Amino acid sequence: MNSKKRNYKFIDLFAGIGGFRLANEMINSHNMECVFSSEIDKYACEVYEHNFGEKPYGDIKEIDSRKLPDFDILTAGFPCQPFSYSGRLEGFDDKISGTLFFDIVRILRSKKPKMFLLENVKGLKSHNKGDTLNTIEKTLRSIGYNIYWTTLDSYDFGVPQYRQRWFCVGFKDDIYFEFPSGNNSGTALRDIVDTNNTDESLKLTKFETDRIDYHFKQLELTDEDRIQHDNSKYDPKTKKGKYGIYSYLKPDKTLRFHIGDKAKTQIQEAYYSSIDSVAPSIIASREPKLWDLKRRLSVEECKKLQGFPDWFEFNVSNGQAIKQLGNAVTVPVVKEIIQQMLYYYEKSIPIPKYNQMKLQV
Repeated sequence: MNSKKRNYKFIDLFAGIGGFRLANEMINSHNMECVFSSEIDKYACEVYEHNFGEKPYGDIKEIDSRKLPDFDILTAGFPCQPFSYSGRLEGFDDKISGTLFFDIVRILRSKKPKMFLLENVKGLKSHNKGDTLNTIEKTLRSIGYNIYWTTLDSYDFGVPQYRQRWFCVGFKDDIYFEFPSGNNSGTALRDIVDTNNTDESLKLTKFETDRIDYHFKQLELTDEDRIQHDNSKYDPKTKKGKYGIYSYLKPDKTLRFHIGDKAKTQIQEAYYSSIDSVAPSIIASREPKLWDLKRRLSVEECKKLQGFPDWFEFNVSNGQAIKQLGNAVTVPVVKEIIQQMLYYYEKSIPIPKYNQMKLQV
């Protein structure tokens, strides 16, 4: 049996701090070589260069695709804000970020790599009543790629974080493909949290700790599972003032604060995990918080939440590190997808005639 590793070259677009690159280079069964990277964020570039010894090229719009080295795989987590509920939901109407997808298309059309992997928020599926996704599908097919997409949750790939993301795989050849199912769920924050961490900068505010304490004190005094908090300090014309604040410890050990009466939750106001629960998706503007330890997750803990290796370092502020981790891909998820891509590409199983374009929802 020939045990020689096969060589693949890849490019890392919208590279961020290098989650896609890490995933590629952690695949021991193949020699995966990054031949080009691009990122516009100053601080992400600093972290990328610190860890990989290479500074990414800047603005993708200024890249002459004809001058790019040849490569086999394109990876790109193109900007999600135009399609995210935390963004402005402008999609391709966003004149700055929304059109960056078409720069990916420009490079694919010019270089014609064997395959690609794209990532975005799950909201992309329903944005503009599905028209945005239809445009993406039609565009990628029009330049000669067979595409497959699905949404995957990081929790199913061995990290204690609920993080659903949209992934799209494309092959230049007539290749059949199935996404990895992710059979490694069951972890909890206890697996990554340092319970001995006493960093004062991570502690929750007095306002937060007071109302967490109030919730559990009231639980001991009443049979109610949803605890009403004092809303007198809020303007009665606001939703908080009108409907009040309630807290509820869910069966999964997460503590939720919401605006609204007992019968109808209207708006989630705050979300706290415990070391025995799973974190919500880390985002650029917020790291998860723990009600039992009464602190936020540290940078090291957030790094583990995203599956980054211990050796990976941040040479920027903690605030910038959290932002960059919130924008990053979860490394174990991407690693398994790329491994699956290589497997199906090398097996070269043709697409069944009855299923010329497989779309997984």
